[in-house]
Amino acid sequence: MSALAHEAPCDPGLDEVLWQAWKAMDLPEGYRAEIIEGAIEVSPTCRRRHTVLVHRLRRLLEARLTGSGLEVYQDGNVIHGRKVCIPDLFVGPEDLDEIPDEEGLGVDAARVPLVAEVVSPGKEAHRRDHVRKRRRYALAGIEVYVVIDDFEDEGTVTVFSSPDPEKGTYATKTTVAYGTPTAIPDGPAKGLELTADLTRP
Repeated sequence: MSALAHEAPCDPGLDEVLWQAWKAMDLPEGYRAEIIEGAIEVSPTCRRRHTVLVHRLRRLLEARLTGSGLEVYQDGNVIHGRKVCIPDLFVGPEDLDEIPDEEGLGVDAARVPLVAEVVSPGKEAHRRDHVRKRRRYALAGIEVYVVIDDFEDEGTVTVFSSPDPEKGTYATKTTVAYGTPTAIPDGPAKGLELTADLTRP
């Protein structure tokens, strides 16, 4: 992963420069780019275990959301202002044309109630998902953020909820070890239990 510009959160000119650079990027297959905290971050797509965990979580969410008017999506651009994240999963309306961003490059984070990330190996990937993306999703007001991390201790599932968009924080954080059930506390998947079946080898 590489950062193409350094953080300067108070510079609206930099936001526009990064936005235009991101739109013009032509990455080779197998890579994706996001705008997070004043930088364009380029990262490779995922390993098999990552894909397995994303697929299991997607099936759980889809079963829970049946008949709700919401769907589960993978690897789409979720846009807030001039910032772009590509969560592993996000929940949005059945018809994403209802929530386009202003330039039609992705979806407006304002109508995304839940996002999820599966952490890749390495300290930088851990920081991206646990710190920088958490802050970005809270600033966007996304109600629930789920992080599955094979590499923290013996594996953890963390659920963030109750965002404070002014501070870029979540009021509630629950972290459990793999094998310990935890439930999604808010949003359209409220009450969904994330159990050992999700994170089993």
